Amino acid sequence: QVKIVESGGALVQSGGSLRLSCTASGFFVDKTTIGWFRQAPGKQREGVSCMKKSDGSTYYADSVKGRFTISRDNDHNTLYLQMNSLKREDTAVYYCGAIRSHEDHDLPLGTCLVHVGVDVWGEGTLVNVSS
Repeated sequence: QVKIVESGGALVQSGGSLRLSCTASGFFVDKTTIGWFRQAPGKQREGVSCMKKSDGSTYYADSVKGRFTISRDNDHNTLYLQMNSLKREDTAVYYCGAIRSHEDHDLPLGTCLVHVGVDVWGEGTLVNVSS
């Protein structure tokens, strides 16, 4: 059974840090283009960071560059998102999403940062950044 479970969301003060985890079952994170997306209240889901399966290259939304880091632990089949210097505008439900039906050269819009290419989603974890 293909499944994703996110964890690590919490209430944190502005300037603080969190690490989100995304544990996969039924597929391997190192053989899948996979990433983090978020959705704030009243807003569309947006790409935060992703990692391509072909070469492990990583991508970040401009709003999180220099603050967030995506990584994976192949032994535990887990993807992480280290979030530092958190801001109130980072408040959202964070989802892990896997793109299993496209190869990296055939990604929708040519990027793994758009949610339209994702075909496996977790249920999300809430990150709430207070001032």
